[in-house]
Order: sequence, then structure tokens, then C-alpha cells
Amino acid sequence: MALKKRMAVSLPLNQVLQDTIDLVHWAEENGYTDGWFADPGAPDGMTTAALIAAHTKKLRIGMAIVPVYTRSPTVLAASTDVIAQALPGRFILGLGSSSEIIMQNFNGIKLEKPLTRVKETAIVIRSMLNGEKTNFTDLKTVYSRGYSQRPTDPPVPIYLAGLRPKMLEMAAQYGDGVILNLWPKSALPKMLDHIRIGAERSGKKMEDLEIVNRYAVIVTDDKTEGYDRFRQHFIPYFSNPVYNNFLKWCGYEDEANEILEGWAARDRSRTAAAFHDDLVDQIGVVGTAEECRERIQTHSSQGITTSIIAPPSRELDQSYETLEAFTSKNFQFE
Repeated sequence: MALKKRMAVSLPLNQVLQDTIDLVHWAEENGYTDGWFADPGAPDGMTTAALIAAHTKKLRIGMAIVPVYTRSPTVLAASTDVIAQALPGRFILGLGSSSEIIMQNFNGIKLEKPLTRVKETAIVIRSMLNGEKTNFTDLKTVYSRGYSQRPTDPPVPIYLAGLRPKMLEMAAQYGDGVILNLWPKSALPKMLDHIRIGAERSGKKMEDLEIVNRYAVIVTDDKTEGYDRFRQHFIPYFSNPVYNNFLKWCGYEDEANEILEGWAARDRSRTAAAFHDDLVDQIGVVGTAEECRERIQTHSSQGITTSIIAPPSRELDQSYETLEAFTSKNFQFE
């Protein structure tokens, strides 16, 4: 049986707590099923998720994602249990490696062995959430011995994020779901192929594996302005190695190299030219409300289960204009 298609808002809206609370109320009233938190810095995603529990009656809340480097498995398991009690049956822990900028530049943490670190963190946290006393003394990137907490009931699913083949396969093999982000639309079929490979390794059926994707969506009648807004927000993402190498794997090696060189030279015009309109259109969902809805519908039919609508703007009116296009009165999955 195919999984239910779900529509989500991206959280937090900005660093103002009340704005995120207001968005959660609005989303619930307007037919959204989920809210998924990013956790790059302020406001802290896990803390805000715990607080949001008091303001929602129906929304499922997920993390997409919590970096595995900034919290130990013990801290993650303990925090997850509290949030799960506040949101019984409605919380999903999403883990990922994050990027060099967030880990190394922001936090001073080396991004080492990301695939192994994500996999081992998931294994250890799942054991902790099951109430088992830890005895993980021979793993490569994490260590825990003698820790225990009561079992979390109901169990909390653990979803894992991936971009390129090995991480996508691992995420599907060891995760209860897979989280995607910022891919060119031409790359989705081969990404799904690798998810399928990982799912089969663990005996999962592809149709039973939830695939969550955060879409950068800009609803606008002025595509030129929308493309420029997208570029301004996301060029820094694709100038760091995680996303730059991903772009190369997706078939945009020339653009990826030019973005990297232009960024290193602090040449904004060169970098923007490399991130040309066709590439923006591949990665972003930019256009009229109808065009954006059609794009989300297409990817849903290709295999995306849960669609997170993430307007890349701190302006409330721009964010709500985009989110309004996907309320239940304006959009239904086919």
C-alpha cells in the first residue's frame, strides 16, 4: 500500500519564535500535515520543536536535519525522548552530516567520515531509544558504554539524509525514511535508483519507504526577480564541497567548478553567471503558483512522499505568499 502523500511547511520561519508559532497555527488551520525543522543554528531546532508541541494538535513534526556532529548520541536520544513524549506518535528524528560551512566554519568541527558518522549515530540512538544499555566500544566515529534510558513509546522513526550514491544507499538501508534537499530535477531518477538499492539491502520495499524532500519554492509572477532571489540565497550552498561535489555528480561539473572559482575569487558576477537561469530552474521551484504546484505534483508522482515547502526568505509576506499556494484549498495530491 502506497504511503500517504504529505504537505509540510519548513520550520523555523525565522529567528523570531512567535513567527514560527504563528506559522504552525496557520499551517494546521490550512491543511498542512507536517512541519519539518532545519537545525543549522539559531534558533535551535530541537529546542523549538519541543516548544512547538504545545501549539499543535495535528501536525507531525520532523527534523530535517539535525547534524550528527553538534550533539552526542546520548544528548540526541535524551532530547528525542522528551520531544516524543510531547508529540506522541508525531515526531521524526532526521539526522545528517550537514556541510563544511556549518560544521567547520560555524562550529569549528571537522567534517570527518560523514557516511560512517551518520550511520553509527543512527545505530546508537536507535538502541538508546529502545531502552537498551549501550555497549558501543568498537565503532569508528562514536562511543557509548553503560548508558540507558527508558524505551521511547511509541518508537520514534529515524530518517537519514543523503545526496550522492553511497549516502543515499546507506540512508535507505539504515534509516526508516530518507531526506533529500536541493537536487537538480534531472538527477532525481538516479537518486531514487540508489535509494532503491539501499532499501533492498535491508529488505525494505521502496513503496514503504518515506522520501522527504525540502523544496526551495518561490511563488512569483516575476521569474527574473525570483531567480535572482534564489541565486542570492543558494550560491553559498553550492560553493561549499558537499553541495558542489553533488552538483558535479548530477552532471553540472562545469558550472560547479565555475561557482567554486568565482566564489574563491570573490567575483559575484562570475559566480552568478555560473549559476545560470537553467540551473536555477533545475534546482529551485520558481514561478507562478500554478507552475510551482505542477512541479511539486510531478515530483510526487515520481516518488517523493512528503513535500516540504521552504520559501528562501525572511520576509513574512513573501513566505506566506508561497505557502498559500499549497494550502488544502489550493492544492491536492493526485
